[in-house]
Amino acid sequence: MLSGLALALLMAAGVALDWMLGEPRKWHPLVGFGRMANAIERRLNRGRARRLAGVLAWMLAVLPLVGFSAWMIALASAWHPFAGLAIHTVLLYFCIGLRSLRDHMLPIARALRSGNVEQARALTSRIVTRDTRHSGEPELAKAAVESLLENGNDAIFGTLFWFAVAGGPGALLFRLANTLDAMWGYRNARFHAFGWMAARSDDVLNWIPARLTALSYALLGDTRSAMRCWRTQAAAWSSPNAGPVMSAGAGALRLALGGAAEYDGVHEQRPPLGAGSQAGAADIDRAWALVARTCVGWLAVVSVCAIFIERMAHA
Repeated sequence: MLSGLALALLMAAGVALDWMLGEPRKWHPLVGFGRMANAIERRLNRGRARRLAGVLAWMLAVLPLVGFSAWMIALASAWHPFAGLAIHTVLLYFCIGLRSLRDHMLPIARALRSGNVEQARALTSRIVTRDTRHSGEPELAKAAVESLLENGNDAIFGTLFWFAVAGGPGALLFRLANTLDAMWGYRNARFHAFGWMAARSDDVLNWIPARLTALSYALLGDTRSAMRCWRTQAAAWSSPNAGPVMSAGAGALRLALGGAAEYDGVHEQRPPLGAGSQAGAADIDRAWALVARTCVGWLAVVSVCAIFIERMAHA
């Protein structure tokens, strides 16, 4: 069991590794996990009992890896305490995506500022599922800001929360579950039954982190606007966790997001998010700054709490 101070130091170290190194260019563990998950899905997603098959597939994909990571930490810690701590840190590095989020989002803002809409469309299409072929600057900026706010929770704050709860294995559990939700959690003919476990597990694991993220966005942005948008808009979104995160984030930035978008040639009118002006290139930078401030804030809060607990324990 990690002490509070060790947890805070390891969390800071994992984030620092991610910021300095970024995601591995080759042999990223999550890429390998995705290939394994695809193989499991192709084998099990058939027949009539697809929901049961999806539960089994989720367990086969997630539990052995999380259990193996915990066993490796125990084994390494028995050999040398620092070896176990190092594995916790490396697991957090592999699971968190702060640098990756910046590296995918800020080039969109630069392309829009330079007037290169075609490049901005190509870059945006890599991070969202909506159709960007005919999108202008407002639509591209809106898509990037929405993705930044939502992935701030999925790629950063949910991972940090579960690392605080259960160290490296906790971060791994959350990230693998979130990845399977992105792969299997669709409401279509292929995944509606099979992906039930992937979608529900992500909803459960994300419930507390999403609300802490929404609260953090609110406190570090326009608090009154964020809280009002959260209260009045979140429930309209089908995702119980994306709604609070995105509505609070949009309100914190005083931007009007949500609304019309095109998916696979189908025009969709989504519920509104936030209130204020239309998104532009500069707002992508503002959204990134909000996510970065939130990350620093979480590390600071964890550190202060750890120091307080240590002092109380030795009082």
